Amino acid sequence: MDSYASFAFFYDELTNNVNYEKRAEFFLDKLNEIGHLPGLTLDLACGTGSLTLELLKRGIDTFGVDASPQMLSIAKDKAQGFPDVLFVCQKMQRLELYAPVDTVMCMLDGINHLPSFDDMMTTFRKVHEYLNPGGVFIFDMNTVYKHKEILAHNTFVYDMENVFCCWQNSYNDDDSVDISLDFFAKSAAGYKRFTESFTERAYEEQGLKEALLEVGFVEVHIYDSPGEEKERKVVMAIHG
Repeated sequence: MDSYASFAFFYDELTNNVNYEKRAEFFLDKLNEIGHLPGLTLDLACGTGSLTLELLKRGIDTFGVDASPQMLSIAKDKAQGFPDVLFVCQKMQRLELYAPVDTVMCMLDGINHLPSFDDMMTTFRKVHEYLNPGGVFIFDMNTVYKHKEILAHNTFVYDMENVFCCWQNSYNDDDSVDISLDFFAKSAAGYKRFTESFTERAYEEQGLKEALLEVGFVEVHIYDSPGEEKERKVVMAIHG
């Protein structure tokens, strides 16, 4: 089964507390502060397309890329009001676009989910390659603090209308966290269990800046994510 296959069906319910409208506005405000118009925009690791839809509603020419066909299937269903929107199934580190873009956005830990530092560097190079001169890459990431102090070795339980989820974490010395999700979804026979496992990796701010500058970005700015100042940062990298 593809990675995140089970997760896809419960993702929107698990993230129903995320205000995508406010997050999209924050990203766009940061672009506006430097006088950058979004232009053609890629929603990288778009998942079920929630950010894509927020951008489309604002008239921004947007398409999405994600590695999970299950996630993209849900995104397409949600985007029926925008019949021309394009969703492409690709891994971030193997990104291949038909044309350069003006802006790349990546929201809700997409970069954290890359398997290694090398994969992150490959992704940064790919994004830089496909950005027009003066283009902007803006993304958010869980912090080392969140991995050490919040996720850590803790277990979280979510009891929602259609699914019960047990979220177990195991913190590693390299600031990564191994995550195991057990979903118990209602079915005609009672409940059906699904299991998903993956690893998130976090990096210190200085390391992120150096990595982005190394692949060719000329400016890097890091901001606190509103309401999550210690737990999540927003990174904006500007193409030369």
